[in-house]
Amino acid sequence: MAIKANLTIDQGTDFTATIDVKQSDGTVYDLSHHLVHAQMRKNVSTETKIDFIATHGSANGQITLKLTSGAAVATAESGTRGQAGYVQAQPAQVGTNAITSGRYLYDVEITDNATPNAVTRVIQGTVTVTPGITRIES
Repeated sequence: MAIKANLTIDQGTDFTATIDVKQSDGTVYDLSHHLVHAQMRKNVSTETKIDFIATHGSANGQITLKLTSGAAVATAESGTRGQAGYVQAQPAQVGTNAITSGRYLYDVEITDNATPNAVTRVIQGTVTVTPGITRIES
């Protein structure tokens, strides 16, 4: 069962959150050889999604979620997830300045490379995007 945690993202700013994943006995969950995916949506039936950049620190059990303030293209990131040399593309970012303020749902899931059909949801909750006031004009 996933832990519930709510997040707040300030529109137009860079966002980072770190999640400590633990075993049921309280020890650190070794995320070596795992993939991490995280998305937010307006509601469960919405097709439109916003992908987080999701990485982990392998054996330390920490997952990092990021969103950039501006648009960013998809990038490949190697050495942070899965087996050595494994490369998984990180999603393109729309930028928090393009996310409409309001309430969203999100979750974070991990997949073990050894058993790719074994998906575990580790955290879920709501995201509140607060509206930005300052706009830098070019």
